[in-house]
Amino acid sequence: MEFRKINIWYVSSLLISLVVAAPILTVFSSFFETTGNYSLILKNTFLYDYIYNSLLLLLGVLFLTFMIGVGCAYLVSFYNFPGVNFFKWSLILSFAVPAYIYAYSLTAFFENYGTAFSILKNLFGEGNYNSFIPKFDGMMGAIISISFSLFGYVYVLTRASFHYQSQNLIELGKNLGFSKKKSFFKIILPSARPAIVAGLSLVAMETLSDFGSVSFFGISTLTTGIYNAWISFDDLTLANQLSFYLLIFILGLFILENLSRKKAQYHTSSKGGFKSKALVRLKGFKSFLAFKFCAIVFFISFLFPVLQMLYWTIIFPKHLVDLNLIELFLNSILLVILSSIVLIVFAFISNYGNRVSRSKFLEFLTTFSISGYAIPGIILAVAFITFISWFDSNIVNFFGFRSIKSIFIGSIVGLVLVYFVRFYSLASNGLKSGYLKINYSIDESAYLLGYSKFKTFKNIHIPYLKNSMLLIGILLSIEIIKELPITLIMRPFNFETFATTAYVFASQDLLEAAAAPSLFLVLIASFFILITSKYILKD
Repeated sequence: MEFRKINIWYVSSLLISLVVAAPILTVFSSFFETTGNYSLILKNTFLYDYIYNSLLLLLGVLFLTFMIGVGCAYLVSFYNFPGVNFFKWSLILSFAVPAYIYAYSLTAFFENYGTAFSILKNLFGEGNYNSFIPKFDGMMGAIISISFSLFGYVYVLTRASFHYQSQNLIELGKNLGFSKKKSFFKIILPSARPAIVAGLSLVAMETLSDFGSVSFFGISTLTTGIYNAWISFDDLTLANQLSFYLLIFILGLFILENLSRKKAQYHTSSKGGFKSKALVRLKGFKSFLAFKFCAIVFFISFLFPVLQMLYWTIIFPKHLVDLNLIELFLNSILLVILSSIVLIVFAFISNYGNRVSRSKFLEFLTTFSISGYAIPGIILAVAFITFISWFDSNIVNFFGFRSIKSIFIGSIVGLVLVYFVRFYSLASNGLKSGYLKINYSIDESAYLLGYSKFKTFKNIHIPYLKNSMLLIGILLSIEIIKELPITLIMRPFNFETFATTAYVFASQDLLEAAAAPSLFLVLIASFFILITSKYILKD
């Protein structure tokens, strides 16, 4: 009977991983298929540029998000200074600004005769201001836009980890004679490593799959190559082959992390009990520096693009009046609720299945499947449509059943399913970071008390991970609200969201019109943050 129960969890986790891994397996299988002449031309010309630019972009974004995310998380978690309670939750607002919107705002502000020029002209009169206004374009513009849009992944996960670190760790460093700097690098930072790595992994996958920002700045990356292969040359096989290189990047990151971590344990020891941290009150110049650092990050990541969009909205109020706000709001919220529930439920099942089975194969398959986050949404959508069409023609019709295309293509059901594949990594990694803090001895104690695996899961794990669930819910909500390619391709006819509306205007170079729906996108994201931050970021 016990063996049967174990198999239930194992099989459930296995099936979930296989569903998520299906598009990735499609990408790998297509790597060996033949393509058109464009493939040979690409390999002899632009392929190495795609790989080089993707790698350079990745390294730049990872470095910047690590410095910003960990730095902010450390300051608000261990120190008390003016505005710290405000920054704890407000820094998360950067999630609300998509990287492509940030790119538009960055360019519009600093370009010749842009917003910065207008401000200087109004303040000081006519002048050659363009000569000294900095220009953020190309690779630098993309790194800045993506980093300030994504650093929140590192911040929120590291902040949660820092929050639950015991004062015992800090006192241990003092007893060993460590300085604050040495304690940070030797004790505090290593204990938060799972959360930091999870955050950086999500940043890496988002960066490698970004299309809007890199295309806007004219950077040739693997994603722009994928887009050109499919749209310009109508070669889906080649597009999948280029996606293969994205998967290699991501799988390489996972392998390196697993090798470096080996058998290290990161759960919090219960010895001596948990002792809440005593925040260090900063005074004088140090207090000013901490406030200044957090304030600058908050302004650059959130206020700057929002003010730019607000400026456009005020200057062109007609675009706001023409929006069907109620319909756009209801459509966006519907997708958030349905997709978040599906993702969190199945991520829980998968993580617990891995925990109780302790199967190396299942762990590998799960790691493999979550790398699908690196596949651009546009490829996932097309792969899904292709699979459904094949299944409908070869399986459904063979048995004489009614066609299923209308159920999965151009429907809410299909849209949610593709969201599930796209964002499964976000839900799974978030819960995994929380699970690493639960010592296996807790499970064993529960079994000795007569708890079944399901009862242990329901009565111990779910309550312990409720804050992680809320955190994941926020991240999923914002990502789903911002998602463009999947929504554009998979949505029902005349089904529009704030994101698709903003994109349609932006694709027509009507950036002023895109500002209004982008602002409401920010408002929705801010609402989720405000109502849940007191639970996930409480002291």
